[in-house]
Amino acid sequence: MSVNEVTQLARDIRVATLKSLTDLGFGHYGGSMSVVETLAVLYGAVMNIDPADPDWTGRDYFVLSKGHAGPALYSTLAIKGYFPMEELNTLNQNGTRLPSHPDRLKTRGVDATTGSLGQGISIAGGMALAHKLAGRSNRVFCIVGDGELNEGQCWEAFQFIAHHRLNNLTVFVDWNKQQLDGELDEIICAFDLEAKFRAFGFDALTVKGDDIAGLLEVVQPVLPADARPQVVILDSIKGQGVPYLEQLSNSHHLRLTDEMKTALNETIRQLEAAHD
Repeated sequence: MSVNEVTQLARDIRVATLKSLTDLGFGHYGGSMSVVETLAVLYGAVMNIDPADPDWTGRDYFVLSKGHAGPALYSTLAIKGYFPMEELNTLNQNGTRLPSHPDRLKTRGVDATTGSLGQGISIAGGMALAHKLAGRSNRVFCIVGDGELNEGQCWEAFQFIAHHRLNNLTVFVDWNKQQLDGELDEIICAFDLEAKFRAFGFDALTVKGDDIAGLLEVVQPVLPADARPQVVILDSIKGQGVPYLEQLSNSHHLRLTDEMKTALNETIRQLEAAHD
């Protein structure tokens, strides 16, 4: 896929996610929006996948450690053909195969059950080690949240990943500067993320969270066998790509008012018109 094609995929993911959440009337808007471009890059241009055979042993693996962004992952999977688009209308409803947080036993195409923050990156590290020990070329990609980094388990996993030089795993940190309880710097300051990850044995760099060309440049190449593991810090915005959400003081989880529904439906209309 070209940059323009991945950009269109990101727009489609954003629209589908906004529709499913807004029809539901509540959910994790902010953190879903801030990873849309990363999902588009991975599923559109980087990962080896086969939606017709989601258990294909040669596939690349994806772990959404910040599981509350599940709605964006579901939209990505539906658009790529893992299951019908109509299923997005069942998000987080009784009997759904699309629960609030990803469940690999329920949703076709989900590689790891996540939602308990801190655990997904450990799963991803285990996957990467298994592939490396078996001599396989599969790559693993994992998105963690910046608030999630408050969990000590994350840093234990990072030490494990660096110690075993698991450079077949790429970690993304969604640095959108907000978490459930408010501004990141007011809850627990992250300090210099690049410096911290370098101290833990990673090669670290920062890319704008909506810079599709920049993400492709960083993520597409396969790292040399002797390279250190890589972490990409996504300089993103909570509610990214949706002006109404970007301006809210906290869009982590919203229960919609009539005003919110009107604003979000207008954004959906504008994004769909831009596609036409």
